[in-house]
Amino acid sequence: MGRRPWVRRCVGSVRLTAWIPYGDGSNRAWLLETLGPRIRPAWNKPDRRWEIARPHLRVLVTELAERFGEVDVYLEFSVTERRDSRCRDAQGDDCECSCLGENHGGAAYWKHWIPVGETTLIAPGRRQRHLRVRRAVQGPGLMRLDPHRRT
Repeated sequence: MGRRPWVRRCVGSVRLTAWIPYGDGSNRAWLLETLGPRIRPAWNKPDRRWEIARPHLRVLVTELAERFGEVDVYLEFSVTERRDSRCRDAQGDDCECSCLGENHGGAAYWKHWIPVGETTLIAPGRRQRHLRVRRAVQGPGLMRLDPHRRT
């Protein structure tokens, strides 16, 4: 199949960046079908990657893994932003603080993603986590249970 798709979430950015291998038809059409018709994916031609609103991280990663078998995910965190009650009690899954997503209210789904190496210092005060997400295994008599999958 070639290169594996990837998704990157950077500290302070309101958009995710993603590279998706060109398949049959249009990746734009697939993104609209997968994430909903109201999404406005932007193709960054000089960098050859998609830019997508940040709240779509979980669905985008899950659906890329289903489509391509696996996807690399790069999550950036600020090591200078300390964990506090706002992190622990948060309702969503968008964490950038020094806990690296381990203690954030809605980020428990990351526990099923495969860490690839250690966290990496990418800039002063910033760390990056590299994770790999694989397609759920299905077989005779097995049923995929994913409470976060849209139907």
